[in-house]
Amino acid sequence: MSRILKRVAQAGLLALGFAAASASAQTAICYNCPTEWADWGTQLKAIKDKTGVTIPADNKNSGQSLAQLVAEKSNPVADITYLGISFAVQAQKEGVLGTYKPAHWDDIPADLKDPDGHWFTTHSGTMGFMVNVDALDGKPVPKSWKDLLKPEYKGLIGYLDPSSAFVGYVGAVAANAALGGTLDNFKPGIDYFKSLQANDPIVPKQTSYARLLSGEIGILLDYDFNAYRAKYKDKANVEFVIPEEGTVAVPYVMSLVANAPHADNGRKALDFVMSDEGQAIWARAFLRPVRATAMPKDVQDKFLPEADYARVKAIDYGKMAEVQRGFSDRYMKEVR
Repeated sequence: MSRILKRVAQAGLLALGFAAASASAQTAICYNCPTEWADWGTQLKAIKDKTGVTIPADNKNSGQSLAQLVAEKSNPVADITYLGISFAVQAQKEGVLGTYKPAHWDDIPADLKDPDGHWFTTHSGTMGFMVNVDALDGKPVPKSWKDLLKPEYKGLIGYLDPSSAFVGYVGAVAANAALGGTLDNFKPGIDYFKSLQANDPIVPKQTSYARLLSGEIGILLDYDFNAYRAKYKDKANVEFVIPEEGTVAVPYVMSLVANAPHADNGRKALDFVMSDEGQAIWARAFLRPVRATAMPKDVQDKFLPEADYARVKAIDYGKMAEVQRGFSDRYMKEVR
């Protein structure tokens, strides 16, 4: 009997081993793929449905993802990562990104990808004001960066921490450029955020979409795609404003992690996000897919008029990455 039980136990352990291996074979780890951001929830579900690869949601921001990738460089945990462009440039310098040229590589404009495949753009967004009109309680929707300094908006404004989250840094770059600064001169932006402190801004480190919808934050420095999602999908009384002084648009990119433990599964996921279906998911979430042909006209029609987008200023993404650390240090010392 004991021999039989031993064989049963061995068979059970073997079965568990096969099950674990099978589960591992169908899993990939992505850093910075939060369900609330950029409709990653839909994208992750589609990746599983179409490729069989399960990717757990991950709520890191770009800065936290970069720090984790560097910390794990000798023993990587993640297979792929999603980052703001400046963090991707830093990650490449740190040697934590592998190389992979996904499906439809040739459709990606040259200035929106690393030529060797360390990173490539999946979509882009335009920085502005995401406004919960109901939370303003009758106050006018702000139209400019200078409007946000008015005392009537005290306690209503939120922006992600510019020293950690990419979207926060983009907001700082946008304000700085709009108010006369350059990537070599952040004084206008630093002075602006110093002045904004008088309005008691809320400064979280993680995506704050839900906090905007709930009214806890009335005005959030965020991208057009989140505002359109709130307005058209969640039916919230939300407006998107491209400030009168101007703003910037930036790409978000994806990469295969160097020495990824499940690299093949990571490649499958990266191929999917660049496929017609994957790009259409970004578009339906109101992001501008890097493959322009994937933008449906009925979605494009929901965006603000092109006259508003004409206020978007050009920016050197490589330079933006170069000066990010210096800006972050200065922000921490002078603003926070």
